[in-house]
Amino acid sequence: MGEDAITVLRNKVHYRVRYADTDQMGYMYYGHYLRLFEIGRTELLRQSGVPYCQLEEQGLLLPVLEAHVRYYAPAYYDDLLTIETTYAPQYRATLRLDYCVRRMQEVLVEGYTVHSFVNKESRRAVRPPQWFFERLYQHTV
Repeated sequence: MGEDAITVLRNKVHYRVRYADTDQMGYMYYGHYLRLFEIGRTELLRQSGVPYCQLEEQGLLLPVLEAHVRYYAPAYYDDLLTIETTYAPQYRATLRLDYCVRRMQEVLVEGYTVHSFVNKESRRAVRPPQWFFERLYQHTV
């Protein structure tokens, strides 16, 4: 996640670990981190002027092609986590977003997801619309 800050979209959102998020060992269940990635991705798109529901209204979906998660430390019930999502806008057929989940300053998880643009009706891959990237570029920091 070492992109140049001038060309990167960055968003932070908080999430409180619920009891239902934990496993028998008292840790946040490992699979739930992908849900946190989804929360981060959804909020980054919303903040950037492209809420996911608008993509769907335009007949587009963003299915996950690849997901990677690196675990460093567990989260526990009632921890307040920060999900940081970053994206370096590039006009490509796929979209890669990077994630970092922290408890205060401690990094618990890092990872990324790669998405494809798909036509909602035909379920076939399509070129990303230019307007999508234009809006994202308007919101880079």
